[in-house]
Amino acid sequence: MVCGGMEPDHNHINGDLAHGFENMVCVRCRDGFSMQDQMVNSSGEVWHSECFVCAQCFEPFPDGIYFEYEGRKYCEHDFHVLFSPCCGKCNEFIVGRVIKAMNASWHPACFCCEICNKQLADVGFLRNAGRALCRECNEREKAAGHGRYVCHKCHAMIDDGQHIKFRGDSFHPYHFKCKRCNVELTTASREVNGELYCLRCHDTMGIPICGACHRPIEERVIAALGKHWHVEHFVCSVCEKPFLGHRHYERKGLPYCEQHFHKLFGNLCFRCGDPCCGEVFQALQKTWCVKCFACSFCDKKLDQKTKFYEFDMKPTCKRCYDRFPTELKKRISESLKDRDVENQRRSMSPGPK
Repeated sequence: MVCGGMEPDHNHINGDLAHGFENMVCVRCRDGFSMQDQMVNSSGEVWHSECFVCAQCFEPFPDGIYFEYEGRKYCEHDFHVLFSPCCGKCNEFIVGRVIKAMNASWHPACFCCEICNKQLADVGFLRNAGRALCRECNEREKAAGHGRYVCHKCHAMIDDGQHIKFRGDSFHPYHFKCKRCNVELTTASREVNGELYCLRCHDTMGIPICGACHRPIEERVIAALGKHWHVEHFVCSVCEKPFLGHRHYERKGLPYCEQHFHKLFGNLCFRCGDPCCGEVFQALQKTWCVKCFACSFCDKKLDQKTKFYEFDMKPTCKRCYDRFPTELKKRISESLKDRDVENQRRSMSPGPK
């Protein structure tokens, strides 16, 4: 690639001038020149002024500046569009130094660590999960991936179980002192209203501790099961969904939502599968919501005063039962009698000694 401009040349133009003016021809159109024509000289070759244009857009070169590549001349814009790499960050053409990394091209100022934004062109980088990181950030990411924390103050790795959380970041506890007694803190410190306290001073402040996360509760408190809880931490012991002010059920020291309490210890409607709240209907050795107890054929609502028949362990109203074939009703009747006899026999048999 050559960058150049139009320039006069009195010594060598398409050969020696001694051969005569009539021997000169335009490089592009191959026509000769008259005494009135304007000509352009570039690198020992001549053009008509209207022929000296960009090989891509066929427009004159702005300010006479052109870029040459493989014997063809281009204006600056078209040269960049055709041949200049595009920066992977700013999407602008790159003129000058190009950084090739991460399967893309970059301006040196644009190739930065994706965490701390430090320029990487002259210091090198490490690939981490498809990201270009400086060495320091890569070490922190590796430590976090192994379940270890990195101190937000000294940037050193913290031994397992030896960190404290302050304003959302992890620290070595020895970087801080108790706000009240000025003693050096340990992992037993507590954060209250943006300040750190040792455990002894914290306990004298009368702040409740959450029974789930064992951290201070500074806002709304839930008191249940003989403990205090953050609202978001007081959850069903089965589905772990917060109650958020809704009714909960307790059994053997554990909280349950209504659905899982009835599923584990109460009655679920045979038809809809929901917990049976309030009045229930017991029939056919099953439990039903009052609104769900209906004929299995016509869906007519049944109650305790309505006569119904059993078919396939489901209730059937008298109207639908009467439509059954006589032979089917006979088999149903005999099957029920046999079951009643078997149940009576079992109830009369002596139990194990």
